[in-house]
Amino acid sequence: MDKLISLLVFSALSQIIVSHVHTEASFRANIELVSEHSRIFSGERARLRCSIPDVHRSNWTYLWFRGSEELSQTGEELNLWNTKVQDSGKYYCQGTRNTKVGKIRTQQSVPVELKVDGGWAILQVPRHPQLVGSTLAVTCRVRGNPRLEEIILYKDSVEVMRQNGHKPDFYLTNLSLEDLGVYSCRASWDVRGRTHSVTSAGTHVQILEVLSQPILEIIPNYDTQLKRMKLTCHVQYNAPAPAPPIDFYFYKNNRRLGPATSDNYNVVKQTPGLYSCKARVPQLDLSKSSEPKNFGLRVAQPQRPSHL
Repeated sequence: MDKLISLLVFSALSQIIVSHVHTEASFRANIELVSEHSRIFSGERARLRCSIPDVHRSNWTYLWFRGSEELSQTGEELNLWNTKVQDSGKYYCQGTRNTKVGKIRTQQSVPVELKVDGGWAILQVPRHPQLVGSTLAVTCRVRGNPRLEEIILYKDSVEVMRQNGHKPDFYLTNLSLEDLGVYSCRASWDVRGRTHSVTSAGTHVQILEVLSQPILEIIPNYDTQLKRMKLTCHVQYNAPAPAPPIDFYFYKNNRRLGPATSDNYNVVKQTPGLYSCKARVPQLDLSKSSEPKNFGLRVAQPQRPSHL
């Protein structure tokens, strides 16, 4: 009888312990800023939405965080009404649900940053990095929407362009990496013969190349039996979806090692030489090559001058 009671108690304790186990799922929650811009005036509204990539469409409870602070909301959307400057920060979300083996949680989402500005002017820029060759559109907003007389756009505190206040939007065409920097705007308007002027805080604009310069990685002794090594061509490809395919080429001493391939690696015989790779996007007429990389070649040492 004592053994039976002990077994029942142990079983009950096991269930209690299991129910408090938190298991992390293999997938990550997705967070989206539903509001149009990530920088807003205090007093305006911001909306964020959380989604779980669950093919079974289970019932999830949503956890919301600003930095390390867990918020009280648990719905699929986080609504911030009448925002304050203190609402600025990086927001995360996470899904949780009960199962037979206890609570399960998704991995925390990547952050979305919200900036609530208590000033009078905001320069609104795209949330995502811009690509070389594209057009950057920015808007100078003033609290209360007064009738503006003039707006000036600055990059790194240097004037870029100015225009009358009827057009608060600026367009920078055919972007290059030189256009990367911190942008701000200055707006002025008249009220009863007096001129008012405000300047926004600086906002960083990131610009990326569609295709970065490749970097060749050499992994020796990849296949020790056949004495082969692996060449990997690392490249950052930022073309918007659907992105045209990339062709990769590999070279030894400026001679091509076989035909083009859609794979960014090649396994070749391990011999000394100068190796390089090239990434090419035929549909975009883009092509970039890595710097040559020495493998196994002796580098001649400069001779020391003789002392007389």
